[in-house]
Amino acid sequence: MVTIKEIANAVGVSSATVSRVLNYDATLSISASKRQAVIETAEALNYATPRSRNRANGLNGAQALVPGAGRIALVHFLRPPQELTDPYYIGVRLGIENRCRALQIDVVKVYHADSLPDATLLREASGVIAIGRHTDEEVEWLREHSRTVVFADFSPQLDLEDSVESNIQLAIRKLLTALHERGYRRIGFVGWLEHINQVPHLFTERRCRAYIEWMTQAGLFDPDLCVTEHLTPDSGYTLSKALMQLARPPEIIVACNDNMAIGAYRAMLELGLKIPDDVAIASFNDIPVAQLLNPPLSTVRIPAELIGETAVDLLLERFAGRDIVKTVILSTDIVWRESTR
Repeated sequence: MVTIKEIANAVGVSSATVSRVLNYDATLSISASKRQAVIETAEALNYATPRSRNRANGLNGAQALVPGAGRIALVHFLRPPQELTDPYYIGVRLGIENRCRALQIDVVKVYHADSLPDATLLREASGVIAIGRHTDEEVEWLREHSRTVVFADFSPQLDLEDSVESNIQLAIRKLLTALHERGYRRIGFVGWLEHINQVPHLFTERRCRAYIEWMTQAGLFDPDLCVTEHLTPDSGYTLSKALMQLARPPEIIVACNDNMAIGAYRAMLELGLKIPDDVAIASFNDIPVAQLLNPPLSTVRIPAELIGETAVDLLLERFAGRDIVKTVILSTDIVWRESTR
């Protein structure tokens, strides 16, 4: 388990600063570079597993075996400040960068902006890895200006390019089934409005849709317990607080991701409710801070680092001559901690 002290020692800040950064304390006065260092160090320490080290060591010097390997362009659907608030996507990026570093492949990063970036960056790269959901217009632009594209944590509607992601719908069905087996019946859900081609759609996000389907089939669906809004840093707080002020509040809140679960913790603290005695909380992603919360958070581990590594592997297979499109679906695991009974 990663400790706050280990992160603090690595970055050169106090344990209190690390705690406030990882709990997204908006009142903390800290530079963006130092905040990023804390988050990335937490991710890096969490990912320094024997598996990762062995795989990296085994890949050292392997670039000569990979025809076409050169500079890779990493195109992110988030802006840099947005990525800082979501360690999950930092994990995906670090997976890409660590694998490329082991293979001695250069990476140029292109973050989301108000306009499309300079296409020269893509045309000069051997290949492109696109992280996260991109609009149809952006997907077409990537296709037009890239030699080879691989999508990480997102699969376009048309299977024209390689992609790698986790089966989120199956993940929430697994979680809901396990919660039901543990005796939970009034299961609340807090999520966000999905934007498809920049247009918000109600109840279409994959977790939300799977939640509604599973709860309906189980005869447990209560529309009052399913709440969504435009995603903001306070969404988990506002939505969870609203749920707990219902005449019949939920026994447990399932949050779309760990960031929203942190907001739910803040709401419960404000309302004077104990987790999990008064209400339990579970979520998705298993970012490093999940194990540092009080109580530690039960969450579905989505292999962010492995998604990034696999995207690089898919790109290298393309360089080696594979011409059949491949879609890789990675499994997820439930990590039970003290936020649920």
